[in-house]
Amino acid sequence: MICISYLTNELNDPYLSPQEEEELMQSRLLHPLECFLFGEDPQEGLEKLKQGNTSPQLCGRVFKEGETVYSCRDCAIDPTCVLCMDCFQDSVHKSHRYKMHASSGGGFCDCGDVEAWKIGPCCSKHDPGADECVLEPELYERAEKLLRVLLHYVTIFLVWEENFELPSELEPRQKENAYYCVLYNDEHHSYDHVIYTLQRSVNCDQAEAQTHTALIDKEGRRAVKRGPLRSCQQAKDLIRSNSEHISLQPLRVEILHAAVMAHQTFALRLGSWFQKIVSYSAGFRQAFCQVALEPNRDGDCPCLISRLMLHDARMYKGARKIVHELIFCSMLMETEFKRLFAIEFTKHYKQLQKDFINDDHERSISITALSVQIFTVPTLARQLIEEGNVIKVVVDTVMELLHEHLDDNNRFFFLGYNSDKFARIQAIFNDLRYILISKPTVWTEELRRQFLDGFKIFLGLLKCMQGMEEVKRQFGQHIAVEPEWEAGFSLQIQLRHILAMFQDWCSSDDEILLLAFKECHKDLMQCNNQPFRREATDYYMCKHILHVRPYKVSQEPVSIHLPISRLLAGLYVLLCRTGAIEYLDNPSYDYTFLAEHPLRCVVLAAQVSAEMWRRNGLSLVSQVYYYQDVKCRDEMYDKDILMLQIAASKMDPNHFLMLILLRFDLFDYFNGSSSSKDQDEQIQWNRLTEEMLYLLIIIVGERYVPGISQVTREDVTMREVVHLLCIEPMAHSSLVKGLPENESHETGLETVITKVATFRKPGVSGHGLYEVKKERLVEFNPFFYHYSRSQHSKAEESQKKRRSHEGNDKALHPPVSPAFCPAFSNIVRLFCCDIIIHILRRVLQRAAEDRTTHWTEAMIQRALHLIGQALLEEKTQLENNTVEEVTFDFSLKAHGMGSEHGKSVFLLLLKIKTLPSLEAQKDMIKWVLQMFEIVKCLREKSSPSASMSVETTKPEESAQEKEKAERKRKAEAAKLHRQKIMAQMSAMQKNFIESNKMLYDNMPDSGTQGDCDMEQRELCVAIGPHRGSTPAEREVLTCILCQEEQEVVAQAPAMVLTACVQRSTVLTQCRGKILPNTADGPSYPLIMPPELAVGTHTGSCGHVMHATCWQKYFEAVQNTTRNRLHAELIIDLENGEYLCPLCKSLCNTVVPLIPLEPLIENAEIIGQHLTMPRWIQILSARIKGLNDSADGDKMALCGEGQPDFRSILSYGVQEPKFSDSIADMLVVCATTVHRVGLQTSPNELCPRVMCLHPEEEKSLFGALQNRQLAGLKAIVQFSASQRLKSSQAIIQRHFTDMVGVLLPVLSRKNTPSLLEVDFFHLLVGLVLSIPSLYQEEAVDLQPSAVSSAYNHMHILHLVTIAHMVQVLLTSTDFNPVAGGEETEEVRAAAELYNTVLIPDVPACSVAERVKRGIEPFLRCAALFFNCLTGVQPPEELFSTSGEMGALCSYLALPSNVFQLFQEHRDTVNPLLPRWCGSSAITKALKDKTQTVRYPRVRNRLIDLPDDYSALLNQASHFQCPKSTDDERKHPTLCLFCGTMLCSQSSCCLSQLDGEDVGACTAHAATCGAGVGMFLRIRECEIILMASKTRGSTYPAPYLDDYGETDPHLVRGNPLHLCPERYRKLNQLWQQHCILEEIARSLEVVNVMFAFEWQML
Repeated sequence: MICISYLTNELNDPYLSPQEEEELMQSRLLHPLECFLFGEDPQEGLEKLKQGNTSPQLCGRVFKEGETVYSCRDCAIDPTCVLCMDCFQDSVHKSHRYKMHASSGGGFCDCGDVEAWKIGPCCSKHDPGADECVLEPELYERAEKLLRVLLHYVTIFLVWEENFELPSELEPRQKENAYYCVLYNDEHHSYDHVIYTLQRSVNCDQAEAQTHTALIDKEGRRAVKRGPLRSCQQAKDLIRSNSEHISLQPLRVEILHAAVMAHQTFALRLGSWFQKIVSYSAGFRQAFCQVALEPNRDGDCPCLISRLMLHDARMYKGARKIVHELIFCSMLMETEFKRLFAIEFTKHYKQLQKDFINDDHERSISITALSVQIFTVPTLARQLIEEGNVIKVVVDTVMELLHEHLDDNNRFFFLGYNSDKFARIQAIFNDLRYILISKPTVWTEELRRQFLDGFKIFLGLLKCMQGMEEVKRQFGQHIAVEPEWEAGFSLQIQLRHILAMFQDWCSSDDEILLLAFKECHKDLMQCNNQPFRREATDYYMCKHILHVRPYKVSQEPVSIHLPISRLLAGLYVLLCRTGAIEYLDNPSYDYTFLAEHPLRCVVLAAQVSAEMWRRNGLSLVSQVYYYQDVKCRDEMYDKDILMLQIAASKMDPNHFLMLILLRFDLFDYFNGSSSSKDQDEQIQWNRLTEEMLYLLIIIVGERYVPGISQVTREDVTMREVVHLLCIEPMAHSSLVKGLPENESHETGLETVITKVATFRKPGVSGHGLYEVKKERLVEFNPFFYHYSRSQHSKAEESQKKRRSHEGNDKALHPPVSPAFCPAFSNIVRLFCCDIIIHILRRVLQRAAEDRTTHWTEAMIQRALHLIGQALLEEKTQLENNTVEEVTFDFSLKAHGMGSEHGKSVFLLLLKIKTLPSLEAQKDMIKWVLQMFEIVKCLREKSSPSASMSVETTKPEESAQEKEKAERKRKAEAAKLHRQKIMAQMSAMQKNFIESNKMLYDNMPDSGTQGDCDMEQRELCVAIGPHRGSTPAEREVLTCILCQEEQEVVAQAPAMVLTACVQRSTVLTQCRGKILPNTADGPSYPLIMPPELAVGTHTGSCGHVMHATCWQKYFEAVQNTTRNRLHAELIIDLENGEYLCPLCKSLCNTVVPLIPLEPLIENAEIIGQHLTMPRWIQILSARIKGLNDSADGDKMALCGEGQPDFRSILSYGVQEPKFSDSIADMLVVCATTVHRVGLQTSPNELCPRVMCLHPEEEKSLFGALQNRQLAGLKAIVQFSASQRLKSSQAIIQRHFTDMVGVLLPVLSRKNTPSLLEVDFFHLLVGLVLSIPSLYQEEAVDLQPSAVSSAYNHMHILHLVTIAHMVQVLLTSTDFNPVAGGEETEEVRAAAELYNTVLIPDVPACSVAERVKRGIEPFLRCAALFFNCLTGVQPPEELFSTSGEMGALCSYLALPSNVFQLFQEHRDTVNPLLPRWCGSSAITKALKDKTQTVRYPRVRNRLIDLPDDYSALLNQASHFQCPKSTDDERKHPTLCLFCGTMLCSQSSCCLSQLDGEDVGACTAHAATCGAGVGMFLRIRECEIILMASKTRGSTYPAPYLDDYGETDPHLVRGNPLHLCPERYRKLNQLWQQHCILEEIARSLEVVNVMFAFEWQML
């Protein structure tokens, strides 16, 4: 120890780096220890040890927070049994029904634990029976000695609380004045608070403060200052004072002597070393466990591991983690030592829980979290019950912690409770659930005794809940303060499964069940809650007397919490179900008393529904809601109904109904001794009557409970599902939410769903839906007791609509219920008693008298349902027995009682049948009367043929069939009539065509290959001398704002198109490469490289406005939006964003609509003058003149007789004049393009248009929507007109630079080679900038339409030729063409290839390759010239067949494009050597450098695996490139390029524009020009990003087997890729809709607190 102390002090050097400190510790301290342990060189000893070792049986991987774990729903003993990713992938469970979810941290992999799995306990890596290695005795002895000393040392310093002193044996001779100011983690202060405090207190910068804070949060403490005691004390005082200014509670900061700090640090390091040592061998692990658990020589002192556990709450986070991990990898890996540890844990359980309650750290880093590893082991749990009565320990702990909340009556009262402390106490209930999760199959006497003792203690807890938090109806004024209710229901929700499990345990042994029932009944009789205030009196009705104490729910206190009553009901049903009821000593219980409190609770819910408790506020409404909600109803509402059914089966039916009337406060009302003229009171009575009748329907009709009738749990689940689906078709997740879960979080849905429903698969959006099968609709009960009020209305409406659609009546009659079990068979006597007949007569009589205030349709509907239930019961009994055996006589009493006054139930039904106010119930009344007839027939003829005679006695049914047949006959007649009319119309059309045949023959489209057709085809040429005409129709558009029409003309006020400009990398061929920045912003080259690194996209929704209307609208948007909360997240006002007034699409500019110029001149007149050589001469002369320089060599290409540099002006005409409004809009649009698309300040760059690359597999023009085409035309026309607002000299210079690529004689020093140019961009630039050559200072012309046609044709021909050469130079994949013939095209291709490259491939392959390479260029060119000239394209371009020939025709190209080289031989031949002789091309061909191939690869989102677990596996192996710790990361996948990123983590922050941003934001800036689409793998959701501050979530394209997405893996079902949804995501990106999708999602979601997207 002294040696360790000396060396530890040596390590305490402030100048050592962490790496140097670790190396020194390893060499000076840990290496000698390992040498002692092995007795030789550690490496050699370890090698010997490995030779005798096998792989361990248990995996034992400790989960980090957020790590994905898997549970098998088929094989796991309970939901806590989980596998790590690696074990799951290698196990049999991968093919089973599994669930995946994120671990909260602290658990470990159960692979290899035979008690955790029904089958397949081990994966392929962990073999059963392994891990039997036995150490040599000497090695084991050394290990035991060393571990005993070291563990004692570690324990001393992890529990050491002296800051300045060491243990006497470790005290140094000379104590230096070196101290540390240590800051501890807590849960009260935020990151920012701590950073601020450190900056103010210890003079560190922000980066250092952030580092300190991150490490404090991770490790639990951090030394923030080292120095003498005085300076550390000053730092401590400053930290405390500065933190108190922010929060009422100061930060915990302590001063530790450097020696104490060093020893504690080394003790912590030894903990990690222990983990390494015990992982070497099972022998070392056993030695460690032996040392840790051996009793202390001093009997009062606990063992070492217990000391560490008891001190856990006082240790900081880093120390806790080390201790917990040490326990995981040692004691929990050994069965026997796990048992011993469990006993120690249980012994100290109460103290550990008390410490946890007072701790401020989460449960995941508390020692109490280990309970799940102990109590869920079935054999261990039973052993702990037998030996330590762990049930009593846990419940006693809860009772002790909740003791402060007991009132004078020993009932819980949670007013002013601490919610955080209460939540920690509730976590203890999980331990009780873990203990009970697996019921025993064999009971021992000791287990029985200890379980019953624990059950009695548990009943004590329930007694404190019985009748707690009573409420009393508020009269006069509204309640002043809402009472506390959440705590009570939180307790009830926690106990829900525990109550069910206690009943399950009891049901497995008849002796336990009987004793538990008796104890429960005894405790219930001892409860004194809600006592009666008055003595019992007699109540009379229909000659029956009920002797009972009066009690009014509306006037006296009542509680909704009755756990003992409900537990007793559950145990009683189990007694009946198992047959143990016959062994009950005293079966004559006071059932009136047993039913009293549940009945009060049901009445309370009814009165709340009748709005009698409105003045009690929302707290009571919430309690009643949860009382009947799926989360609580199993052990609350359902059990109350069960107790009422028990009472109904044992009590006299008349007395039972009288009791119900009394508690509903309807006794006098139905006795005729109460009347009121108060309308509100009458409405109250009506509502209560409805609720009372509803309760009677439930009591006699709800039999789907095992033990009440002969049904199984599966039958119960099927009925629940049927009734949920009768409301509407539902998704699987909605069904699961509507079903109660068992203790294993299972609903049983999967086992029954295929029997009752059919599945409808989802489309591209939405989710899959289940629809109930038609044959199951007979089970529908409109008064199903688990329906809420709204669900009841929806289900009733849905089923009536369905029946009407099918042509049936709208009667929703009660279903046939299963027979009661013998113990409950007496319930049906309620139908035959005098009181029920009296109630029904009163209800029907009020309707027959038609006094509207005394009855409601809902009352009649319920009464009819009750009558229907009774008649179905009677019918069933008559069909199964002889008339003499049947004592059920409802129909006789319904006919007889009151018939002398004409007021029997049957006669009253006949009366109300004709009431107009009951038209909606007419079908139901008919059905009830039919049932009376059927029962009557069965009573008169109780033979099997009786059912046959029924047909003759159903006049209403036969009339209904006749009506249905008549409707069908009329429908058929109408159908025949329509067919006859259509046939007549068709005949008339044919006659008209025959009689006017000459007229049809003269139509232009009547001939198949006539002259008109050829003429039409000739007009479909966009450029050149045969250019077609521009459509001359007037373009009249309607403004979407003012709805006024206006023609688009040059001199009129501007009409504008909404548009959105954004940067794009959709077409890029070099993902991740962004143009370099200059001082003025990003540098965009004049000539676009073929990689298309980043471009500008302009899209439009196609809606048109007046420019003035748009300006007013935009100003109004700016004024109103500034006042909206977080409106800047949706639209960026600074960048001019707004939402389209009509479709709400995101826009940031407008494009002015420019009219097309019609072609007037005859092109043939000047055709012979403007051949390509002549055109080049004129062009060159003009450029030379403009440059004001002469160079004879450069002009040699043009030959002799050079034209004058102004000769081009002879082909010019006066340029058009635009209105000031249009000119202003040109500036607006151009400004946005520069600011947003090019990210530069507005300048006089050459006009640009984003190139469009349509999908190759779709038709060129047919695939475009009208809005897309209109937007494209507007943008092209804007680009063509924009030159009028720019400097012509600059545009001329740009034209010269661009044309130099094609004409080397005009090139400059930096002119790129053919391989460095995108020729479509070049084509657009040349076409749009050539008009600038027609302008000078004194001359203001533009090319005439004919000149433009020739300019366009020659430019296109030259660019096409150059592009063909580019395709040849970059091609390497010349695929052989089958059956290639020697055509003219092939020969021309061969000649070109021979000229450009070495001939070593077949000519036919060259021809095919070039045509395939230039087709995208031609498609884009066709679109461009169509938008520029307006010439109608040929029909072939609207389909996918024969497109190449039509493209060539439309663009004035020969069908054999290689003829261009023949037609322009004189021009091209001198150019080819100059093009191909470029040094850049020579280098590219020689070095085989990577060049863009044509056609370019169309970018798509990356390929994703079909199974989502493959992605999770990839994420689990992801290592952050900038972090070495193993803390939770958020692996995020870029769907553009496939890069895995570490998002939302401080380790990967980087600087972007001088601001800290997360990894995803930084990556999006380079990969998608600010736009990103990421898949957060552990959260299973897509993140869309459009800028540093704007983003949104989007459903991942992965669906489970039920067609639903699973964000954050909440449900955890297996997920598979949906190709349709992934295609939609791909389309969202390719169509540049990400920005709009983000805006739409933010508009829908009401954002209260902005998410920091830049930190993602």
